[in-house]
Amino acid sequence: MTSTVPAYDAPPPPPVPAAPTAPLAELEGREITAWFGDRKVLDRVSLVMPAGGITALIGPSGCGKSTFLRILNRMHELVPSAALAGEVLLDGEDIYDPSRRLIDARRAIGMVFQKPNPFPAMSIRENVLAGLKLTGTKASRSERDDLVEQCLVKGGLWTEVRDRLDAPGGGLSGGQQQRLCIARSLAIKPRVLLMDEPCSALDPTSTRVIEETMLDLAREVTIVIVTHNMQQAARVSDRCAFFLASHGTPGVIIEHGETRAMFEDPQDQRTSDYVNGRFG
Repeated sequence: MTSTVPAYDAPPPPPVPAAPTAPLAELEGREITAWFGDRKVLDRVSLVMPAGGITALIGPSGCGKSTFLRILNRMHELVPSAALAGEVLLDGEDIYDPSRRLIDARRAIGMVFQKPNPFPAMSIRENVLAGLKLTGTKASRSERDDLVEQCLVKGGLWTEVRDRLDAPGGGLSGGQQQRLCIARSLAIKPRVLLMDEPCSALDPTSTRVIEETMLDLAREVTIVIVTHNMQQAARVSDRCAFFLASHGTPGVIIEHGETRAMFEDPQDQRTSDYVNGRFG
């Protein structure tokens, strides 16, 4: 008589551990003062932008919000007459330290501008991959293909363009071009993404898509956004900083804190007047 071994289900193999990801980054501007020639435009501005959140910079035109934003990834120094004092700390390390390379700061801290600026002579695919060439990053064909898909998915654009990746990036609509620019910024895997009024030139539908994209991205990248739209700041940001410059004086931060508190219970009357539309 032949014995048989009862059949049983083998235990499943252990899960493959996920690839490690860089920790979310905290950004801090410390005692930032900025000039254009002899004109001081910011005066000792300090602000912590917490890791993995969305910080909105609000305030009327001319108060230094965009200047502060550009200082955060060393774009201010591109202006010949520009100067600054203070520190910008990425996880406690000053990006302006003489030992730090400019390209390292730009790789870690990406930027999306007010007006969509895809490279018009490049295809959608080439636009996404442009940052790899600029930073000298090597990647195989399959790695590039995967990166294009991943970035366009994160930018909220993949389903709309996946069948025409070789079409010119400049042929997309305004909202699509802005999402392409977001995807292009993500390709070099920044730890912080700066956005200077990214929806100001877009229609309401495109604005909604960009806002949804920002909320999704905040899970893996720290976001700082300049906006004049108080409803947008209330919808997407975790924290706000209110900038103000008056009577020819340089811009300063009047108040900063959690967005809900800034809108519902501001500590300064000027903040209350601004967020409720009484000036600006």
